[in-house]
Amino acid sequence: MPTTNGNRPILDMKRWEACAPAPAATAAAQFVVSSRHFRQQQMFVRSNTEAWMYLPAEDSWVALASPGLAGTFGAGACGVAGGWSTGATVGAASLTATAGTTSTITTNQTLARDLRGYHVHILSGPNAGVTLPIRSNTIATNAVITVDAQGSAFSASTVFRLMTPRFYLLGAGTLAAASFRVYDYATNTYQTLSQTGLPASIATDGRLVATPSWLDGEYRQFATGTATAGGASTLTNSAKTWTTNQWTNYQLRIVSGTGAGQIRTIASNTGTVITVGAAWTTQPDATSVYAIEGNDDFLYFLGNNAVTLFRYSIAANTWSTLTPGAARGAAPGLGMSGHWVHSVTATDWTDEANCLNGRYIFSFRGGGGGLLDRYDIAANTWAAITYSPNSETFTTGTKYAYHDDRLYMQKEATGRWFAYDFARSELFPWSTMLYPQGAAVLGDTAFDVLFKDGATEIFFVHMLLNTSTIHLRQMVI
Repeated sequence: MPTTNGNRPILDMKRWEACAPAPAATAAAQFVVSSRHFRQQQMFVRSNTEAWMYLPAEDSWVALASPGLAGTFGAGACGVAGGWSTGATVGAASLTATAGTTSTITTNQTLARDLRGYHVHILSGPNAGVTLPIRSNTIATNAVITVDAQGSAFSASTVFRLMTPRFYLLGAGTLAAASFRVYDYATNTYQTLSQTGLPASIATDGRLVATPSWLDGEYRQFATGTATAGGASTLTNSAKTWTTNQWTNYQLRIVSGTGAGQIRTIASNTGTVITVGAAWTTQPDATSVYAIEGNDDFLYFLGNNAVTLFRYSIAANTWSTLTPGAARGAAPGLGMSGHWVHSVTATDWTDEANCLNGRYIFSFRGGGGGLLDRYDIAANTWAAITYSPNSETFTTGTKYAYHDDRLYMQKEATGRWFAYDFARSELFPWSTMLYPQGAAVLGDTAFDVLFKDGATEIFFVHMLLNTSTIHLRQMVI
């Protein structure tokens, strides 16, 4: 029988309930990296050498190997989960199989976990474009993944990626090799990534932000359709009336038809034509079904007591400094936030002709103020957002969790929670957590967990209290 959530505002009261306590009390600079994959793993980073993983379905913690981060663990350390993986291979957008059958893909990876319930996306070669659930896999060198039988046999020309979580971790202090690392869930390995292009040191507070296409076991698509024509680096849908350049820096994925499996960053668009940044390998045509999504290749770093914004390319393993046309009004400080907003349900956010979902990173400045800024990914500009009431202030100890229409936040160690509504530009009182907390400490240790049963979605906000092992959750009514 499908799950039904019968809770109603006013009729039903919000209740914080106890979960398995954290393995040790939260302390300064510690943070949780939240994954929205099949198992919704939550990585709790306590230092350069200590990390734990929480599994919501089991309500329990397990120790991970040392992250091995360089530098001095402290203010500014942060992380974010990515939506796809190339296993232990870095600086790449895909993996290539070594062999296959109609239902198996032989990889060049040493898979360390059973990945049933996760997916694999075929980028090119036989069966290009399909995203298939993993039915089983071997746990060994050159692991073999089993999927449902397809019309063609996979082969050594099959190019793919795993839709399994990766946890990107940025350390603090003076940056050096191993200050920026990634933990790959499928292979249970850490890899060192490039920190070149970032500031010489990280401090104060910071946020890593991802814009993945894969969330909650499916693609988050902002627009879909069938092309009416294609060019060397273009795709045309003559039925559309898009706003010029609204899709810049999103990604365009060919789902099926000619060119299936290809993914490109969008460089610009007119009302009917999308231009991609790199030429197509196979030019799309009137059979090509496409989707416009968040850009899988990009991570953003903001904070560090500066207005400067940095962008990381996962496939290239390189950082670049962005130069917004309108700079951020002032540097964010202690207790800042950073969230990519992708699932607001209001019609003005979902309207394909001028879609707002997936376009913005919202960031409360923190630092003892209540100011809110918004980065426009398509236009590469910052803007200050006016909202009401704006008399609450946020600093050390503030925690955040994002879901659909709202950003939920606890003010420092007060236990007072608020919800910022993106469509309404309004801050609501949301809940009061009555458990006593210790001293407010820097580091975001709130996270989100989603229960799905068919069309039913029930969302929970979790939090690790300040200077405490207490771990609570509350259902969003």
